Amino acid sequence: MQTEPLTPHGERSAPRVPGWWRWLPGLTMLRTYQAAWLPRDLAAGLVLTTMLVPVGIAYAEASGVPGVYGLYATVVPLLVYAVFGPSRVLVLGPDSALAAPILAVVIQVSAGDPARAVAAASMMAVVSGVVCIVMGLLRLGFITELLSKPIRYGYMNGIALTVLVSQLPKLFAISIDEGGPLREILALGRAILDGQANWYSFAVGAGSLVLILLLKRFERVPGILIAVVLATIAVSVFGLDRAGVKVLGPIPQGLPQLALPWLSGADLVKIVLGGCAVALIAFADTSVLSRTYAARYQSRVDPNQEMVGLGAANLAAGFFQGFPISSSASRTPVAEAAGAKTQLTGVVGALAVAVLLLVAPNLLQYLPSSALAAVVIAAALGLFEFADLRRIYRIQQWEFWLSMVCFAAVAVFGAIPGICLAVVIAVIEFLWDGWRPHFAVLGRVEGLRGYHDVQRYPHAKRIDGLLLFRWDAPLFFANAELFQERLMEAVEDSPTPVRRVVVAAEPVTSVDVTSADMLRELIRTLHARGIAVHLAEMKDPVRDKLKRFELLELIGEKNFHATVGGAVDDYVGKGRAPAAGAG
Repeated sequence: MQTEPLTPHGERSAPRVPGWWRWLPGLTMLRTYQAAWLPRDLAAGLVLTTMLVPVGIAYAEASGVPGVYGLYATVVPLLVYAVFGPSRVLVLGPDSALAAPILAVVIQVSAGDPARAVAAASMMAVVSGVVCIVMGLLRLGFITELLSKPIRYGYMNGIALTVLVSQLPKLFAISIDEGGPLREILALGRAILDGQANWYSFAVGAGSLVLILLLKRFERVPGILIAVVLATIAVSVFGLDRAGVKVLGPIPQGLPQLALPWLSGADLVKIVLGGCAVALIAFADTSVLSRTYAARYQSRVDPNQEMVGLGAANLAAGFFQGFPISSSASRTPVAEAAGAKTQLTGVVGALAVAVLLLVAPNLLQYLPSSALAAVVIAAALGLFEFADLRRIYRIQQWEFWLSMVCFAAVAVFGAIPGICLAVVIAVIEFLWDGWRPHFAVLGRVEGLRGYHDVQRYPHAKRIDGLLLFRWDAPLFFANAELFQERLMEAVEDSPTPVRRVVVAAEPVTSVDVTSADMLRELIRTLHARGIAVHLAEMKDPVRDKLKRFELLELIGEKNFHATVGGAVDDYVGKGRAPAAGAG
């Protein structure tokens, strides 16, 4: 009987469905939605709303468009992602990593006109959406598989530190223009020493943070929502905004309208290139964040469907007066910490923002920025991973230090450069393993079936004139010369003159042109010395490559064997040596 997969929170998820339904994972999830999830999704959605509003407005202004359009870029993408997105916890919306490239294009093509700025940003969202959907349909999501667990830990720890440090100035109502966690901490320290801190703001933020952390142990208590509501009431009742505590203030009123984004007379090349750039940034950030959360909850999210969901959300944002969006490394942990179970959390958040825009735009005007900073800090604290890193340090120190390098790269240079470095490190890690792989000369061990490494079993018996050589990696350009060197060394070190070499090729999963040319040269060298070359346990796809590289005739069809034992029997059966040779 086939069991249903578990959700990221341990519940049973919807079974696999055939046909076009697989492109609508959100709707599929409704088939198995449990009533017990609803209170948590509703509470988490309301908590998330307190983040969506100020963050949406702030990132819109940072992207060069009026603040209200950040709410438009929040409402519509969340609703669309709830249908097309495979992750149950991921929150999408305006993102700080996208603000700079969006602003760079908007400034150049809008000429200071807000309407043109909105049109340009919306066009970039459409381009970004199309690019992401195409990448998903082409199944390019495999790129995320380049990132090992230690590297993902380093990325998330770096993100957590970056997010946490970025919120510290808001606790003190201080504006910091420095970039990077280290510079921000130094600038914050100087500002506090200069007397710029607002201690009323700090009291509100620190109190909110302590309350959130204290209530976190009670699973059914919405601690974040309680802390935010109490902070808002305190600022309103005691007039702390007049004492310098920064508050959200009134927000604009209105809902996004369906509109075809078009900007006449604009440089379309800049818009298209900018849209492609933000698509790649959003692709990298969303893929890693989604994969990381999936790993945390021992579930699997299809990265290709993740790209389709991200693309659909961007496309919708572009047609509803929004701008390019991505996953959020700050709002996602807020939703998770508040108890989010499914995509319904995002839907609740989106609908709550829409209601605020329609009927109560001033409801959150006394919401203190320091309380919002406390919410983000509490969420960031939950992102740090230390326990498993201690285990990794104990069992494999070099992978631990890879994680530390990735952590430092994200913390110092930012999320996107950190991701790029993480991918480079992952590729180097893979190449290193294949560049200097394990190899073995094999012999027969009494009491054990098969043939085993003579280094591990010094008493293994070798057959006179026969060298059994195993190479534990694909053959490619980086290790081709090493393969040749190690095999020739094994021939020279053989206790008896070698008449036949049998390569146990079962671990060899691929051969490239460079290694094929090496094999041709090696075989000819061995033939000149009267040594035949045979191959055992080679996979058919690799053998097909040897045929394509015109090596099959040189090796000879009869020199391929299904097993190492068969290759040994062929040698012994021809009377070349007894079965038990030199030790």
